[in-house]
Amino acid sequence: MLDGYGSTIIEGAWLTLTLALTSMAVATVLGLLGAAARLSPVRPVALLGEVYSTVVRGIPDLVLILLIFYGGQDLVNRVAPLLGYEDYIDLNPFVAGVFTMGFIFGAYLCETFRGAFMAIPAGQAEAGAAYGMSRGQVLRRILLPQMIRFAIPGFTNNWLVLAKATALISVVGLQDMMFKAKSAADATHQPFTFYLAVAALYLLITSISLLLLRFLEQRYSVGTKAVEL
Repeated sequence: MLDGYGSTIIEGAWLTLTLALTSMAVATVLGLLGAAARLSPVRPVALLGEVYSTVVRGIPDLVLILLIFYGGQDLVNRVAPLLGYEDYIDLNPFVAGVFTMGFIFGAYLCETFRGAFMAIPAGQAEAGAAYGMSRGQVLRRILLPQMIRFAIPGFTNNWLVLAKATALISVVGLQDMMFKAKSAADATHQPFTFYLAVAALYLLITSISLLLLRFLEQRYSVGTKAVEL
């Protein structure tokens, strides 16, 4: 299968999926923090969240990947001698990829979560407080479940884009399925075969993701009624 490179491509696909899932976890945390900052009544905090969201979304992903990976590595090796560490430090491509992708897509999820929170009528939080709930209980029992329902469509779109954007991490040496496919294509001079296989694997990942996230959306929509225009 694939001139003996099939197992190598599958190994790369597993690494790609791991990278995407881990990056999305980081992005979700940063997105929630960013949304909380943007909705904060404290002006400097809200401004910080706005700057993060605006700046990161305004720079191409590939530029940020190269800037964070190579710039971060240079910064680490400049700071390390000041702390008494003299050896050269190579950043792990997987770890760098996870935090870079998480940082980038955290800015997009920041807007997704902010919009979802804003879609919840303010009276519901006030009603929860009137029933004697603490802020944590209002957030956990009233706001978060509804926020998730409103956020799932945007979250789904960001996940699909992130899953495909993991191909960019191959430029910093991560041996994901894109890196493996390029190596196999160079060795066999059959680029169409291997890139088509990678395209099929990406399509498989995104198709399964759509099915799972649609099921999740339907589950969180139980008890709600669609508005007919």
